[in-house]
Amino acid sequence: MDRTVIAYVIYLVVSIALTVWVARTLSRNGRVFLADVLHGNEKLADAVNHLLVVGFYLVNLGFVALYLSGDDTIEDTRGVFEALSTKLGVVLLVLGVMHLGNVYVLNRIRRRGVMEREQVPPVAPQQWVAPSAGAGA
Repeated sequence: MDRTVIAYVIYLVVSIALTVWVARTLSRNGRVFLADVLHGNEKLADAVNHLLVVGFYLVNLGFVALYLSGDDTIEDTRGVFEALSTKLGVVLLVLGVMHLGNVYVLNRIRRRGVMEREQVPPVAPQQWVAPSAGAGA
């Protein structure tokens, strides 16, 4: 078998395994965060979590597939390692950027929810007081 094909197979196996591992880790640990962002609505948190995981898989596996092709033929074992390190390094960077993007968006949603909760008075108003005649003049 050609060394280029061996590098492609190793790249695909490692990239797919990394993508699945990161997606499962983010899904499992992000569910609690989503439940907080969505004010304890567990069903909605599960649905959003699932949608985020599907999107994560689509983007990352699509990138892995597009990044598979290479222009050069790998001539020796050193070339296999160099090609794999470059390709896997880029895949890891893309996985990290996707993760940070998800956390950023969810944090923005969470902040908005916290601000909305803080705007609600802790005790319901019990009476209304008319402004006095001397106020504001």
